[in-house]
Amino acid sequence: MTDEVAAAKEAAAQYKSSENDGAGPATAFDKILSGEWASKKVHEDDLAYAFRDINPQAPVHIIVIPKHRDGLTKLSNAREDQKGILGHLMYVAQMVGKKECPNGFRVVINDGEEGAQSVYHLHLHVLGGRQMKWPPG
Repeated sequence: MTDEVAAAKEAAAQYKSSENDGAGPATAFDKILSGEWASKKVHEDDLAYAFRDINPQAPVHIIVIPKHRDGLTKLSNAREDQKGILGHLMYVAQMVGKKECPNGFRVVINDGEEGAQSVYHLHLHVLGGRQMKWPPG
């Protein structure tokens, strides 16, 4: 089992054992948004925050998150009234992707334990700066 898969399994266990309100426990991203933890900001607006991943899996690895989690712990928890923020996050991902990776990029969303999600705050990975492989894993 890879470290990332092990981290995802641990995060899933913590999420499942947290309060049953759908919010899950506070995450590293909450600490970044509050300023408690530093990050290398790439983009910020009223709705989204994008920053460089501290454990990059490609030469360019940017994380895009909603500033207000509002139950968006994972994509499969999205509600109909959240279509706007979901579209905005994709727009931000393409904006930073085009700027940072003019020859192409990949956007990834990990969802749940088997999707190897290790932080229960919806986030998009923008990966690029090299040739991506297929299938992804």
